[in-house]
Amino acid sequence: MKRWGIIGTVLLCLALAGSIACELPDGEVSQQPVEVVRGDLTVTVSGSGYISVTNEKQLAFGSGGKIDKLFVEEGDEVKKGEILATLDTSALELSLIQAQLARDEAEYNLKQLKDVLHSSQDRIKLAEAALKAAERAVAEVQKQLDEAVITAPFDGVVAILTVKEGDIVPPPTMAAQAIIHLIDLSSLELSAEVDEIDIPDVEPGQKAIIEVDALPDDLIDGEVVSISELPDIQTGLVVYPVKIKFDVPAGLAVRAGMSATADIIIQERKDVLLVPSRVVRQDEQGNTVVNVVIGKEIEERAVVTGISNGLQTEIISGLNEGETVTG
Repeated sequence: MKRWGIIGTVLLCLALAGSIACELPDGEVSQQPVEVVRGDLTVTVSGSGYISVTNEKQLAFGSGGKIDKLFVEEGDEVKKGEILATLDTSALELSLIQAQLARDEAEYNLKQLKDVLHSSQDRIKLAEAALKAAERAVAEVQKQLDEAVITAPFDGVVAILTVKEGDIVPPPTMAAQAIIHLIDLSSLELSAEVDEIDIPDVEPGQKAIIEVDALPDDLIDGEVVSISELPDIQTGLVVYPVKIKFDVPAGLAVRAGMSATADIIIQERKDVLLVPSRVVRQDEQGNTVVNVVIGKEIEERAVVTGISNGLQTEIISGLNEGETVTG
């Protein structure tokens, strides 16, 4: 639902025009007069939901074997490119040596044939095919060695570790066995549910101010990245999921799964004339007017208004800074 507030350095001070209330033409007593001031005005809509990670990955070995080393534990922070786990590769290393020797021999045989005059083209072609096969064998063993190592694809935190050293990992078939669940806690997102009444005003790219329930003293800047086309209907209420991405400030203990609320800024004005919304009204002809205090008199004046947050209204024309209005 909509949440109203002014963001900025302006404090809308109530400036008393006098200690005696003014009497309007219809005999009613006006509310306390206030001064027209300049300030920043924002209009927001709010939504609440839960924080989730935007960058996560299930890491697995590309081949099967016995786990030789685990270099991390759950909760460890890791850097991109850091080795996290390895398989026992002693048999593969021996296979690589054998494959390299076979390749070297195939290279030698081909060279010998090419150096001998009158060597048949058939024998040369067979030697070339043997060399290619030997090279493929070396590449295949090297690939298995590479797949026997898990490295971090990004900076993150080990959320889940499913194995221990000495465990046997089966060869991957349709899907490899996940060994490590790595998450990036530096960039998270809030999936906030926004009321159907407010959702037409929400657009990707809009700024948002996020308050995490567990950390009420810290506000986090975010940005709307997507709006669901499909609603979520809950006991008669229609809401739309809105994803808000944000970077976690250093030292702030924000975790996935925490509940939070976001104020999405849908309109914003800087350094504009402001009056309380209570003093703005419509006259009998439908014109927007305010009552201006001039000395001891009340003057009804037509104005042009801009945005309003329900508490304060922007005045585009009709009033000057420092004038006093009443409602």
